[in-house]
Order: sequence, then C-alpha cells, then structure tokens
Amino acid sequence: MRILGVDCGSRITGYGVIDSNGAECCFVRCGAIRPRPSDPFVNRLKLIHNSIVEVIRELQPEAAAFESLFYSSNVQSALKLGHVRGVSMFAAAEENLPVFEYSPLEVKSAVTGYGRAEKLQVQQMVRVLLRLETAPEPYDASDALAVAICHAHTNRYNKTVAAHL
Repeated sequence: MRILGVDCGSRITGYGVIDSNGAECCFVRCGAIRPRPSDPFVNRLKLIHNSIVEVIRELQPEAAAFESLFYSSNVQSALKLGHVRGVSMFAAAEENLPVFEYSPLEVKSAVTGYGRAEKLQVQQMVRVLLRLETAPEPYDASDALAVAICHAHTNRYNKTVAAHL
C-alpha cells in the first residue's frame, strides 16, 4: 500500500510518501511545501492545496494520513493551522483518497515507542525504519513520513485484529 503522510503548517507543510506491505516500509519521496510568508494567506492555502494534489496525482497513494490538531494557547495560530489542515484534507478527499488522522502521541509512539519523543528522535527513527543513509529534512518532512509510518503500522494492526474476529 502506498501512503501519503502530511504534516500541516502555515509556514511549512511537510509531505512524505512510503510503500508498505504491512510489515516493512519503504521510502518513496518526501518534501516540504513552503509558501512565501509575504503572500496573502489565501494564496498560501491555494499553493498548499495545489501542491498536495500534484503529489497525489504524481505518486498515486492509496491513503492519506494526517496528524490531528493539538491544543494551542495561541488561537490565531490554531485557526491558521486548521485552515491548512482543511485544504490539505480536502485535496486528499478531492482525489478520492481515504483520509486518516492520528494524534501526535500515536505518531510518536508508533515510530519511537515513546509518545513524548523529541523531533530529533522521531527524525532519527524515521531514518532507521526507512533504511535511509541520512535523516529526512526538514523536520516537517520527517514528521510527515512518521505519520505515514504510523498509518502503515495501525492499518496492519487493524487488519490483523479484523482477521481474528
């Protein structure tokens, strides 16, 4: 199964694509969408949406996984992040991909075994799990790969449980 992971951000939105047979994950591509901060916010949203659609059309994932919203004391930042998640999820839905969400705790636990892991720990475990020579950069791209890996592991677990019911 080919999985697109997305780490949404209003400044940088990371994406990562992996292939998984349920037991192992294989790196396909990762990157970062970097809208110009000087552009109007609506134009940044449009760029993020169009870039996600482009990745989907080019790499043909079968599912899209997103990190769910975390609690923020800065309301303005949380609203902007919500808009970015909305256009990113819409891009996946528009391309007929099933959309899945995982909490930051679930993602970190799936990749590092510890739900409060630091970004560097997540990045290094992504490198190890995908057998990469160097750690994927920026952190937004490695976080997106971590979300995709989390979905691969969760999807495998859910299929195993369903098979035994």
